[in-house]
Amino acid sequence: MLLRRLGAVTAGAVTPLRRLGVVLLVGPSVLVAPSISASADAPNALRVCTPGDYPPYAMVEGAGEYRGVDIDLARGFADMLRRPVQFVPLTWASMKTDFAALHCDIAVGGISDAPARRAFADFSLVYGTDGKTPITRRDTGAEFSTIEQINRPGVRVIANRGGTNEEFARKNFPEAELTLWPENRTIFDEVEQGRADVFVTDAVEGRYRVRQHPGLQVLHPDKPFDSFGKVLLVRKDDPMLATTLNAWLATQLATGGVDRLFEPWIGTP
Repeated sequence: MLLRRLGAVTAGAVTPLRRLGVVLLVGPSVLVAPSISASADAPNALRVCTPGDYPPYAMVEGAGEYRGVDIDLARGFADMLRRPVQFVPLTWASMKTDFAALHCDIAVGGISDAPARRAFADFSLVYGTDGKTPITRRDTGAEFSTIEQINRPGVRVIANRGGTNEEFARKNFPEAELTLWPENRTIFDEVEQGRADVFVTDAVEGRYRVRQHPGLQVLHPDKPFDSFGKVLLVRKDDPMLATTLNAWLATQLATGGVDRLFEPWIGTP
């Protein structure tokens, strides 16, 4: 389960930082800087890039209102730095080129520890563990529970373009009919309305999405097909920023702050 996995990460998160000479304040007396307002042109703003389409990690609503676990982490980190935060939109497909072009300090939004991303950004420490699992309509029962059941001619698989979901689908479902969807916000509607049979995505997102889509079910989220770490991306030319971010994240893990951010979105397993 997610929170149990987060606990496993916490146990080893502080030791490497001690070797960097970082001192952590762990416990209820940790000091947090007051929240700072930000405008699009705020000087010294922490530029936080995100696709904003991947709840519960990050989502954007209305006129640029950002919400989610990673959004709260980014705001908390900016507060600790006493810098305003500026959220900058990008897409999963453009992340490789736009991370530098948009002058991102960090990127958030349910980003998986994929080796290809190390070519253009550094990674924070792992703050959570997730895995791919199927999302299907309730009326299909357990028909698409396994990779073998999904990887068959005539099975309509859908995946959002440019991320690890597309990569997983191409690798594991070559015999199925794959549709690439341009963004993540409406992809669940395609499954619920019967225009696709299955969407394989992160278990945490699945747990959240089925709350908004009563016609859908997430299959075996506690036993996903694989397992990978969730990280924040950090620009490569600022090792001090990366060290400071890791120290702050380790504190949030050690004090249960990350677990508490997930609870309103997916409950406590």
